[in-house]
Amino acid sequence: MSRRFSNVVVSIHAHPDDTEAWNAGTLKLLKDQGYKIIIATMTAGGMGGIGSDESTTISIRREEAAKAAAVLDADYYCFEGRDGYLFDTAEMRMKVTSMLRKVNAGIVMTHLPMDYHPDHRVCCEIVEAATIVAALPNVPVPEKELDVTPLLYHTAPMTLTDPIGAPIAPPQFFIDVSGVMQTKREMLQYHHSQKELMRVMHKMENFFEVVYQGNKDYGQMVDVEYAEVFWQHLGGGFQRDPQVQEDLKEFVKYHGKGRKSYIHDIVD
Repeated sequence: MSRRFSNVVVSIHAHPDDTEAWNAGTLKLLKDQGYKIIIATMTAGGMGGIGSDESTTISIRREEAAKAAAVLDADYYCFEGRDGYLFDTAEMRMKVTSMLRKVNAGIVMTHLPMDYHPDHRVCCEIVEAATIVAALPNVPVPEKELDVTPLLYHTAPMTLTDPIGAPIAPPQFFIDVSGVMQTKREMLQYHHSQKELMRVMHKMENFFEVVYQGNKDYGQMVDVEYAEVFWQHLGGGFQRDPQVQEDLKEFVKYHGKGRKSYIHDIVD
């Protein structure tokens, strides 16, 4: 298929380590296809420290995020929201739109709207709102509007459940990341401050291994060793080109009868 979108993919999540946990393997595969990778966080994760105050934790986590992004030669941005107290404001929306225009974004990835974490849900609202106007000339930011609204994709929460634990709609598609798990591991290992946090907050003895087990569980759903999962935002206002699915078609898997035909029926 012909490409209407730039080869810049922007992964925007609420906290440092979210991209590494949810879609770093897919970003590596896209980088190998010639994409420029941008990683951004709404906050610097200041509440995510055990034994360090907010200011010190922010400094630690910024450094961790920059080192992880460097594995993919990715630029790292932070929009300076406050961890745990993230709000959807006009200012935050304009910050994101400005960045999307600055880097000439073609594809944007963020959390699901029904993710388990409130900061994640707010992040999704901000990113969706900022992305849908990125090609409109009247947005009050200095950067020139994009030629076309970027494609929007949603990444998985920690489990396939909503904030109160009910099952959510199954992923539209899976990406086989078995061959790039070493890169994902390398990126996530930089976020060493989060191992103690998750032990205290979620009683996880090894947060990293929980993430990898999740990728293994997703992989079992589509008969591969490790997978990441996605939903493309196909609602009004967004383009429906299956760009990621086409560019990574050798790694795309579908679970359940009719999932592949469903997606292509919508696009066609």
